[in-house]
Amino acid sequence: MVDEYPSILKIQMLGEFSLSWNGHKITDSDNRSRKVWLLLAYMICCRNHSIAQNELFSLLWGDEGTTNPVNALKTMFHRVRTMLDGLGDGAGHTLIVRREGSYTWNDAISVTVDVEEFEALCQSAAAQKNPQAQLKLSLDLLKMYRGDFLPKLSSEPWIVPQCTYFHNLYLRTLRSVLPLLREQQKQSDIVALCKRAILVEPYDEGLYQFLMRAQLDLGDQQSTIKTYETMSDLLYANFGIMPADESKAIYREAVRTVNERSMNLGLLREQLDEVSGSRGALLCDYDFFRIIYQAEARAVARSGDAVHIALLSATGNDSKPLSRRSLDCCMDNLQDVIVENLRKGDVVSRCSVSQYIVMLPQANYENSCMVCDRIMRAFARQFPHSPATLNCTVQPLVPNA
Repeated sequence: MVDEYPSILKIQMLGEFSLSWNGHKITDSDNRSRKVWLLLAYMICCRNHSIAQNELFSLLWGDEGTTNPVNALKTMFHRVRTMLDGLGDGAGHTLIVRREGSYTWNDAISVTVDVEEFEALCQSAAAQKNPQAQLKLSLDLLKMYRGDFLPKLSSEPWIVPQCTYFHNLYLRTLRSVLPLLREQQKQSDIVALCKRAILVEPYDEGLYQFLMRAQLDLGDQQSTIKTYETMSDLLYANFGIMPADESKAIYREAVRTVNERSMNLGLLREQLDEVSGSRGALLCDYDFFRIIYQAEARAVARSGDAVHIALLSATGNDSKPLSRRSLDCCMDNLQDVIVENLRKGDVVSRCSVSQYIVMLPQANYENSCMVCDRIMRAFARQFPHSPATLNCTVQPLVPNA
């Protein structure tokens, strides 16, 4: 049987689980049992040593067990072999054989596994003394990383540490490569690498900073702005945090240089004008709220006008945190209520995962408290079944001395 399959069996485990042999391919995107793929993955990863039956029982059925584990395991191997037959007639019995009463992987078949090649290339790159040769090897191995190790089986206890290991190898290599590419002014390469890396590590702000800086160096201000906004939304939605100052600095530079040519005042006014028909308070990002706040603090120091700041917070009953789904729904609804119940001269921004901050120009303390009461009553009226409890605090804006 082996002579009928002379080509090398290629196995991919990064990003997807697939086997390619003699012009045929099977992949875990096919609608087959998860346990079948789990057993196959374990057989491949442990193909260089024997596997006890009890080890396989534990792998497939865990503590729940099965009434007849020996027969259940035979059935499972039959299904694995049937699936492997998709690589060619009789491939299942060629690749998985019985020796001394146990199932084992046929070591007579030539096999390449992408994770093993990836690890070997990492070791070669680390041992390389020539910087250019090391960079080339590093770029080659980064291309190999199509995604995390066996993502559809990522919850399995034996896979978690391996997934973390290969993930960290990838990130460590990437972080060593990006500064070298920046020194060589290979901005397009940085953009391509970072875009791929963000799919694997979507919450690493450092990757976004490399990407934004490269986009800006290429003169692509619009993409820089879009990248920042995507990152900002992602960090805020998942962690309730704002981008770091370095990210904001790159963003501001992109915004400042978005107009490549000199412009006349009339055209600038068209860009600056708000969309006609806008009602209620001005809604803005917290970063811009800070700028408006600082400008207002300067103006108040000169004019003496009364300006107050209100903080609206949402919690669950008995001050317990809301579930993420309830909180997201509540904050979206509260935003609409706040904007609709404030004047055009008022400014509002979401300042944390469960809070909005409001600036109320030309409003004394009593009027500011009345405004907050009106917002909370309006929210309770429009959303009587909301699990959220609102509370508000009001303080005067401190003039900038």
